Amino acid sequence: MEVKTYPRDSIIFREGDPSDCAYEIQSGTVGIFKNYGEESEKKIAELFPGQHIGEMGLLSHAPRSATAVAMDKKTALKTVSEDEFYEYFNTQPNTVLLLMEEMCNRLRRTTRDYMEACRTVYETTQTEKAGTEKSAGLLERIRKFCKQHTDGFFADT
Repeated sequence: MEVKTYPRDSIIFREGDPSDCAYEIQSGTVGIFKNYGEESEKKIAELFPGQHIGEMGLLSHAPRSATAVAMDKKTALKTVSEDEFYEYFNTQPNTVLLLMEEMCNRLRRTTRDYMEACRTVYETTQTEKAGTEKSAGLLERIRKFCKQHTDGFFADT
């Protein structure tokens, strides 16, 4: 396993790249972005030492689902090849458990955000169908959702 160091704003991998390895963050911070460098760019996660990136691609043999960018002036990542990754299952079961816990937490957050978005859309459409005003709570959820997922692009909603 090789340790690579990346300066701030360096791209570690791009959305759509082949998933040829995973990384364990040794130091620094890694930002995970959708549509990096585009007008619709959105940071979806920030990860720290001890966490992993790229493991989902190794497990699914799918291209990278997002772009990873070094956020600190010196971010060090341990490269984990596919063979080394599968070796974890035999030699480092605690690491595998940590990976599973990270993936479960990410899935829970995504599910929670998705359900909140569905609830907000449903309540918005019901309010519009009934011709009533949106409640202060609903308007606040819409603002929060827009700010969180569009960096304020629809902040006046």
